[in-house]
Amino acid sequence: MTSSTELPTPLSGPRFSSYLPDEVSWLLSDLSGVELEAPAEEREEAIQSGGAHYAESLPVEYQPSAEYQRLFADALDRTARRVALGVGVVAELLRAERGEELLLASLARAGTPVGILLRRWGLRAGLHWPHVAVSIVRGRGIDEVALRWIAAHHDPSAVVFVDGWTGKGAIVRELSAALARFPGFSDDLAVLADPGHCVRTFGTREDYLIPSACLNSTVSGLVSRTVLNERLLAPGRFHGAKFYADLAPVDASNRFLDVVSSWFDDVAPEVPAAVAVVRAQDRTATFTGWAEVERVSEHYDIGDVNLVKPGVGETTRVLLRRVPWRVLVRPEAELRHPDDLAHVRLLAAQRGVVVEEVPGLSYSAIGLIHPRFTRGATGADGRAV
Repeated sequence: MTSSTELPTPLSGPRFSSYLPDEVSWLLSDLSGVELEAPAEEREEAIQSGGAHYAESLPVEYQPSAEYQRLFADALDRTARRVALGVGVVAELLRAERGEELLLASLARAGTPVGILLRRWGLRAGLHWPHVAVSIVRGRGIDEVALRWIAAHHDPSAVVFVDGWTGKGAIVRELSAALARFPGFSDDLAVLADPGHCVRTFGTREDYLIPSACLNSTVSGLVSRTVLNERLLAPGRFHGAKFYADLAPVDASNRFLDVVSSWFDDVAPEVPAAVAVVRAQDRTATFTGWAEVERVSEHYDIGDVNLVKPGVGETTRVLLRRVPWRVLVRPEAELRHPDDLAHVRLLAAQRGVVVEEVPGLSYSAIGLIHPRFTRGATGADGRAV
């Protein structure tokens, strides 16, 4: 086993992130002084041509308009109770099935707010769950230096990996493949929403809006998406990320946490029954969402399932970070929760993206990244014209 003295030192707020230092330790390298951002169109062309991996650079941080910030605030007020209930369900499932001595390892960065909320729920019961954030990159795996750090400081059997939601299950499969080389760790990812039927520890399998999906760093401690660039990171270092301290005036990270956790006492009486409902289900991971993504990819002649991003959270990411081609929405979902996709429709309108209603989707929304993209690819069929 690697000696803990040979491993990097974790980062914490306020020097790295706007979260309190006891809420999360980031197993990341600070790349705040490195210019990594590139326009979405430039990044998309490089990624799809095979000239670069998406984790080698960063998109330019989306600066939300006043109208979009209002939509986020409204979404948070409207859904905070539902998110709080999901946090309670996942936390109590973990206590019942994994025990009370846990280490929360959130997948940076979307999983990190959820990890903090789970930690706060545990504190209500007098449980002090340490929480670290680790990087995982599709196609490259989990940060193995971070895993070695965890194994040097904690019992691997106590580690619970945490994310916000599942899409088609690519990260779930990436996690399982990576952990196969690290005995002692469980690959049972815990999420608030599992619409793709990819995990067995979830708050719900309904595809609903988790407001932290609406923004980027300004709801994730002002931390960027993680970076894996061998030109910048020597062997033995954690994956990297940037701290956008300059965005502090518009930071909603702690407001999101505080609003959701303010509902904990209110939802607590409902949690045991909700946990019983989940435990009574067939929780087998069937990856039904992956099958739907393959059907969508074939129907729209996309040719790459990685360009199909299912779920409200993933659709939002497409509109914020990538070059979107079109958005599919399930009209039945909008009838049930008419405001859940308001921010998706606003972003699509702002970027000139077609929104297509497709009855019967498994997900509330699916975002399609522009296939075969070049900066001349402006045709409605997704090909260069």
